[in-house]
Amino acid sequence: MRQYSIPALLVIAACAPAPDPVVLPETSLPFFGDGYPAAGDLCRNLGESAETVNYLDHTADLVGCPETMPDLDAFVAETGAREVFRQDGYVVYSIPTGI
Repeated sequence: MRQYSIPALLVIAACAPAPDPVVLPETSLPFFGDGYPAAGDLCRNLGESAETVNYLDHTADLVGCPETMPDLDAFVAETGAREVFRQDGYVVYSIPTGI
């Protein structure tokens, strides 16, 4: 088995191709927070606006995710998200909070 030094491993890792970044489209959707379900995630909570008012519910989070987000299907399966509409390159989901 070959052994590599830490600096060599860092050089090898730096040469690996970076994943394609997700471009967040401009939108009038009222996003807030810094990620859903955790900070830094591409999905974000949505507040009240003309577009969202009919989908707000005290027993669910309203969340928007970029349509191009990797693993969007896995996100839906893990959170129990139900798609309610699409707008400006985002999929808007209602996600039960368990209340």
